[in-house]
Amino acid sequence: MAENEVIVKKKAKVKEEKVPELIFAVRIRGSPGMNRKVLDTLKMLRMHKLNHGVLVWGKPSYIGMLNKCKDFIAYGEIDQKTLIRLLRVRGRVEGNKPLTDEQVKNLTKYNDIKALAKALYKGEVHYNSNDLYKIKPIFRLHPPKKGHKGNIKKHYNEGGTLGYVDNYINELIHKML
Repeated sequence: MAENEVIVKKKAKVKEEKVPELIFAVRIRGSPGMNRKVLDTLKMLRMHKLNHGVLVWGKPSYIGMLNKCKDFIAYGEIDQKTLIRLLRVRGRVEGNKPLTDEQVKNLTKYNDIKALAKALYKGEVHYNSNDLYKIKPIFRLHPPKKGHKGNIKKHYNEGGTLGYVDNYINELIHKML
């Protein structure tokens, strides 16, 4: 009877985290009292000043950089509607000129801002590629209308604004445009 039994090994369950396609990060706090390594990481993310925002794709290296700076930034997944509005209102081209449909048509292979936003959202095109070399990757935002949610020294789960804020980033962007 023992000869007919088949021994089956259980496969280890590996927990895979869902890596978001497109993340928007915005700098909330300034640099006094900041660790030098964190300041260098913020410079690598192109967030040199307060209220500067950047689009980041969900690669593990970028996620690690965002986690390192979580005490000074807010980040989360951006939706397509907010991305289109962000590009229309705060998108810039070389020479600090506003991004328009005509410029998108001349500089890229896309016809308008909506098509560009769709390609950015799906990950078909990145800022470091030849397609978007004249479009600036930094969004200079205003301070949020009616202030930040809670305190800027506390994390989102504690009633503040810092760290991973999930879908609240879309509301924060609308307040900062």
